[in-house]
Amino acid sequence: MSGGRVVQAANRWLRKEEVLHWLEDVADPEIPVLSVVDLGVVRDVRVHRDGVEVLITPTYSGCPAMEVIEERVQEALARRGVTPTVRRVLSPPWTTDWMSGAGRRKLAQYGIVPPRAPAHRDHPIACPRCASTETTRISEFGSTPCKAAWRCNACREPFEQFKCI
Repeated sequence: MSGGRVVQAANRWLRKEEVLHWLEDVADPEIPVLSVVDLGVVRDVRVHRDGVEVLITPTYSGCPAMEVIEERVQEALARRGVTPTVRRVLSPPWTTDWMSGAGRRKLAQYGIVPPRAPAHRDHPIACPRCASTETTRISEFGSTPCKAAWRCNACREPFEQFKCI
């Protein structure tokens, strides 16, 4: 079939959407509530006659989790009889705009303030526990470089915000 949309693996035909669905089970090693698909690290899946290629983009160029992500992508597809080629793509660079709506909701439910949409980036940061906007950033960097540390002045609880990149 032309267009690279279908490939035969494990005695059946695969579609790009099916491979993407399988990759939704691959957790981000730094924020396990998110899949690599939710995070937008999986840039594309290309299904060719001779195999599957998964294109991934690091959240930043020195991201230490990329090797683990590559291994987990390969393992997830190998369990389904697919040996993919995983390729890192650095340009254009990853942006929080690639994060899925489901990923943003999962972050919020987990207690991490998701990155804000461009139209809301100048609004105050609300506490994920009590919703107060009386918050203070206590550090530009949280547990990972992609997050900032905050404290709620109302409930006094610390929390993290996923930075807009």
